[in-house]
Amino acid sequence: MTWTVGLSNLVLAVYGFTLIIGLPANILAFYTFFQKVRQQSTPMDVLLLSLTISDLIFLFFLPFRMVEAANMKWTLPYFLCPLSGLIFFSTIYNSTFLLTAISVERYLGVAFPIKYKLKRKPRNAVIASVIFWVVSMAHCSIVYIMQYQNYFNPNITDPSTRNTCYEEFSDEQLKILLPVRLELSIVFFCIPFLICCFCYINCICILSRLSKVHAKKRYRAIGMALGTLLVFVICFMPFSITHVEGYFGGYSANWRKYALLTSTLNACLDPFIFYFSSSALRETFKKVLQELVRWLLPPCCRSALCCPLFNCGKSEERTQISDDNIR
Repeated sequence: MTWTVGLSNLVLAVYGFTLIIGLPANILAFYTFFQKVRQQSTPMDVLLLSLTISDLIFLFFLPFRMVEAANMKWTLPYFLCPLSGLIFFSTIYNSTFLLTAISVERYLGVAFPIKYKLKRKPRNAVIASVIFWVVSMAHCSIVYIMQYQNYFNPNITDPSTRNTCYEEFSDEQLKILLPVRLELSIVFFCIPFLICCFCYINCICILSRLSKVHAKKRYRAIGMALGTLLVFVICFMPFSITHVEGYFGGYSANWRKYALLTSTLNACLDPFIFYFSSSALRETFKKVLQELVRWLLPPCCRSALCCPLFNCGKSEERTQISDDNIR
């Protein structure tokens, strides 16, 4: 796709919004989950921390893409092109695996609260997170293969002399790339999405039948489920559709850059899902909000700020099902 001024401004706006909202929110989430893992970790805490780290790595590499969009061509050292592409895509795909693992963790905790609580171990979540990283980066290594294919062929233009990054492909490259993209859409979107749908729909059905579960906790569980499914539909589905279209059409879809913008938004939407997932994060958000309001108010009004506005000291009603499983 050829860069235009309109496309450049759109990409910069979306990437800038993602960076401004996502970076502080994920840093706050990282601090919260890191403290929880240090004190008394659960598999859910480990998965949420892994997802936060993945989003932060994505956000740290996002400025490389913003520079490309601002100049409407690749002007940075060329070795950063495949490196940023590898990190950019692997963190996006890694997020789908981690969100799926979180949905499975919640389903098992709600469907089998006693049996699963006795067997769940944080170590298994750590192993799963490492496997997710290895699988996603192994698949996305196709970026390096495409960028340096036929590197020593004198009849092929040296990729380091181009002003594009992972955009122009020969027919020979497309024969390799398009089937890999189709696999990516199946492995990193279709299968995780179906698993999430199964887990969260069953969670909602189970919770709706439990009268002893507090309404607030039930609503949070439903919000968590709907939020995750919306992330899949809004953030990951469009980019996966471009893979399917490109495979059956035999070309690289022209609207890939637009679809990739929605995938970028995942980094700033995840913290809002975390809010429904962790009571510790909700408390951290409340404390930060309270301090921010106190800082913005005039000194004479700070003492009048009442604690009930932030539900300070208000404990939630306990239920037979652990809050870790349904919140």
